[in-house]
Amino acid sequence: QVQLVESGGGLVQAGGSLRLSCAASGRAFSTYCMGWFRQAPGKERELTAAISWSGGSTYYADSVKGRFTISRDNAKNTVYLQMNSLKPEDTAVYYCAAAQTRRPIVVPTSAYDNWGQGTQVTVSS
Repeated sequence: QVQLVESGGGLVQAGGSLRLSCAASGRAFSTYCMGWFRQAPGKERELTAAISWSGGSTYYADSVKGRFTISRDNAKNTVYLQMNSLKPEDTAVYYCAAAQTRRPIVVPTSAYDNWGQGTQVTVSS
């Protein structure tokens, strides 16, 4: 089990940038696939980006490709989501999640069994 705490959310104008951080505590952070999910009001939670335990493999949803970058620093037990060229449709609560898996990347929400409390990102037009 790992405990996850997100930070870095806030209000930004369209076209702006934010960097989210997720600090992990607990055992074996470096063995987890990490993901950033988001959930907008009235919508299902969706995976926006994921990164393998080594950082060598990444996944991005089509809606954020070329704008968001996921990275991790296993020495600091932290995963990041750099968000550039933000759009109003990026407005959501963003959640950090961890999946203990033998595969480099997992996509289904059900594969993630450790979750942070979420951080609000609001993009104004």
